[in-house]
Formats: sequence, C-alpha cells, structure tokens
Amino acid sequence: MTVDMSTDYMGLRLAHPIVPSASPMTGDIDRLLALEAAGAAAVVLPSLFEEQIEHHALAIQEGLEAGSASFAEATEGYFPDFDDYNSGPDDYLELIKAAKRQLRIPVIGSLNGDGPGGWALYAGILEDAGVDAIELNIYLVAGDIDTPGEAIERRYLRLVEVVRSTVSVPLAVKVGPYFSSMANMASRLVDAGADALVLFNRFYQPDIDPDTLRVTPNLDLSRSEESRLVVRWMAMLSGRLPCRLAATTGIHTATDAVKVLLAGADVAMMASALLRHRPERLTEVIEGTRQWLDERGYESVDQARGSLSQRNAPDPAAFERANYMKTLVSFSGPGA
Repeated sequence: MTVDMSTDYMGLRLAHPIVPSASPMTGDIDRLLALEAAGAAAVVLPSLFEEQIEHHALAIQEGLEAGSASFAEATEGYFPDFDDYNSGPDDYLELIKAAKRQLRIPVIGSLNGDGPGGWALYAGILEDAGVDAIELNIYLVAGDIDTPGEAIERRYLRLVEVVRSTVSVPLAVKVGPYFSSMANMASRLVDAGADALVLFNRFYQPDIDPDTLRVTPNLDLSRSEESRLVVRWMAMLSGRLPCRLAATTGIHTATDAVKVLLAGADVAMMASALLRHRPERLTEVIEGTRQWLDERGYESVDQARGSLSQRNAPDPAAFERANYMKTLVSFSGPGA
C-alpha cells in the first residue's frame, strides 16, 4: 500500500508534512537547494528581525540628516553593529527572489520582533518579492512589572491585525506557550487573522559568565523531550480552531514527527536536528514517518492526523490534570 503523505498547510498543498523551519540552515540558496534535494516539502526562511528593519531605516535617516545633530554619549551608536551578522533587508529580499527562482517548493518568509514597527511595510515587501506565505515570529519577553497580561495580549493581537491587513498571502503566527489561557489566546489570534499557529516559539535563555561578570547569549539546540509541551497543546487545540497547526521544537526523529501528527499537527517543522545532522536527517524523518504509517495500515497522513487529539483520545483527561496526578503517583524514583 502506498501512503498518501500529502498535507495542506494554509492552502499550500505539500508533498508531506516535514518542513525545515527558520534557522541558519535555510539562510542561503545552496543550503536551500540541499534541503529540497533531501526532500523538504517547503522551507521557512530565517527571520528578518525587527531590529534589522529599524537599523536599516536609521541608517537611511542618518544619511539624510548627517551633521544636523550629535551626541557625545552616543559615539558608538544606539544599535549594535549589525553588519557582523545582519544580511539586511535588501539581502533578505534577494534570498527570497533566488529561492523562488531555483526552488520548486513553497517558500515561506519570516518576520521576528515584538512590535508593529516597520513590519506592515516589510510584510508587504516580502509578499511583493514572491513568498508563498509569511510566518510572524512574535518574540516578546514580558518583563515590565507595570504591564499587565491583558496589555501583552492586546499587543500580540494588534500586531497580527496590522500584518494581516497588509498582505493577502497566508499568515502563520509563531508564539510561545506563556499565556495564562493558551487556548483562549490561540482562538483570539485566529480571529485576528492567523491562518496557522506555529507551536511553539523557543525563548532562548541568557547565561551569566562568573569570570567576566557579563550576561552572555546562550544557545542550546532542542531535544526530543521538548516536543512534549507541543504535543499537549497540539492535541488540546486540534479540531477546535479554524486554522492550520504547525509543530516546532523538539522534532528530531520520525517518532517525534508521528507524535505531533497524531496529536493534530498539519506539519512538523525541524531546525535543531538539521543543524546537528545536516539535510540528510530530513530524508530519514520523512521516510521513517512514511514507514510508520504504512506498517500500521494508515492510508494517508490525513487519516492519522489528530487521531490522538484530546477530542479523539480514549482518555481525554490524559492531557490535563489527571495525567499530572497519575505521573506523580506512579513515579517511584531510582532504586525503588
């Protein structure tokens, strides 16, 4: 039996549900071609950061206003030197155009930030450059003690509304899980204009170097265990929202991909596994997922999707408090 691996993601009909997500692995045309050769159904380009847009606009403004004012306190600039790592908006648009010329699979652009800024403008520019969809990656750490949760939620919703009003291509919204009512917020994001939700944004944690007494950036690639949070919320939201669902974080193996599909994901996105193991891991996950479905008699991905969501699971309470109690009671610890 041949398994129909195709899936729909925001109106994009994909050959299968395994998609490389935004990362350095999708940041140049040679790697994109390698990912396509390895079987990628679509690709999400690395994010164009809000700070890059602002830096670009500031540079233009400084050129226009050169000599009109100066501040001794700002001799090194208000922004970090993006030139060391920032390809800039112009180079990003060139990447989109090259990808659209040379790839035969859908190309999804990505915007990353926490405020409207120049996003409405650049969302439109990305659409004009030819992206098949846009992923809005909202990376907002709510650290202001005077800002209530409802204000943060309004900020998210306003951002989605602004971008949605600007573009006609499908819009995915990538968010973190840290809302007091994740299910309600997911519903409101869809009402604001999201065609898909990407669960979840992985908030990287800074570290402290005790030798230099500095706060340092820290990046640990994800592990399979981190997909459990995604599985839970995917299962709880599946079938309850009029949108597509993408799983990201912790998708390293075919088993990880199968779990999120059974929970209700339309696509499973990979980044860390590809950075560790190169594009060849993509082929392994695609074929492993196909084999798992075939061995268990599934005729298609659509048939398997959501079969273990909360709505369809034999024990729906397993995704909520009952599972918490059962886990604690059943754990006996080492040597017991």
